[in-house]
This record gives sequence, structure tokens and C-alpha cells, in this order.
Amino acid sequence: MSTSKKPLIIAGVAVVAFIAVAFVIPAETGYDPTGIGTATGLTKIADPDNPELERGMARMETQEVLLLSDTPPAAEEGVADSWTYELQPYESVEFKYTIPEGARVAFRWEGSDTLNYDMHAHPFEGGVEMTESFGVDAAQAMQGVYIAPFTGIHGWYWQNRTLEPVTLTLETTGGMTNSEIFSQAGEFERPLEGVENTVEGAAAGHAMQDAE
Repeated sequence: MSTSKKPLIIAGVAVVAFIAVAFVIPAETGYDPTGIGTATGLTKIADPDNPELERGMARMETQEVLLLSDTPPAAEEGVADSWTYELQPYESVEFKYTIPEGARVAFRWEGSDTLNYDMHAHPFEGGVEMTESFGVDAAQAMQGVYIAPFTGIHGWYWQNRTLEPVTLTLETTGGMTNSEIFSQAGEFERPLEGVENTVEGAAAGHAMQDAE
């Protein structure tokens, strides 16, 4: 082996080891020796103690909330929206719609590769303390109809746990009145076209899931 290549090989091994310790282990196990996993939200979905998911599962036992389907759902009455985002390796993003209680939203999201996701909602009355999750898993696509169980912000948190960029596409129709994006770059309001009746309010204490 050429001595000139040894520093490159050593550097490559060091980079792989750092990625494993700082990103892979926190994402898969919740163990975070560097603190980077907590700062980036990678330990959130690995945490088996999830009261938000318990609340969401309990609600879905008595109420229709999430109706998943094998084929793209029929359009719901209201507005139509589409959004595309490229997640860099180990990047995360959260996307929320403002939806009034009882409104229906037909949706389909798909990634160019598998994404870890948390589909959840925060009510305007109760804020983040009453967050409910309706699915925490990994998938490349998800589609169906969502029926808002309360007025608030509803949507998804995605994490790219691969070493390659992943392009995410979301398409929806229904009773959404506004949308917001929460990323590591900040929080951005994203108004929707064609909305006739807006819903005022805020989910107290909400920030991007990474920062929780």
C-alpha cells in the first residue's frame, strides 16, 4: 500500500466512525454519547416511551382519524396543495397544516428512499402538552384520508437516515387553511392558495420536533 494513501484511508475510517457514533447509533438505539442525536432529533423516534403515540392510538380505537389506503385516495373538497423538499443525509423537516376539527384531508407522500416519520398533531386548545401521534415508523410512501380530531396543526415529521439525499413529495386535497414548515433553518409560514375561511390560533409551546 502506498504511504501516500494511508492518511486518506485513516481519514475515511474516522469519518465513518464519527457518523456511526454521532448519527446512526442515536437514530437506531436512542443512545447519544455526543449529544448530536438529541440536538438533531435523531433520538426522538428511537425513544420507546412515547405518550403522544399512546394518546393517538387510544383516540383511533374510538374515532376515525387516519384511513390508510393501498391506492391514492380520491380528492376531498377544499383546496389542493403539493410540496417537494430534499432532505440531506440525517436531515429532518416538519410540515404542518392548520386544519379545523372534522375537516378531511386526502394525502399522499413519497420519498425517493425510505424515511422515518412521525404523523402527529397539536391542538390549539392544550398545545404541545396534548400532542397526539397517529403513526411512528419508516416507509417510502404513505397515503390515505386524515380526519382532524381537533382544531390545530396537523402533519408529519420526517428524518432521512441514509447517507444520500432523499427527495420528498407531498400532495393533498381537503380542508387545510394554512401550512408551515419547521426545519433546521427556522420556521416558515406557507400560505395556501384558494382558502376561503381561515382558522386563527396557535399550538402553545410548539417548535420543530428537533428542538423538543
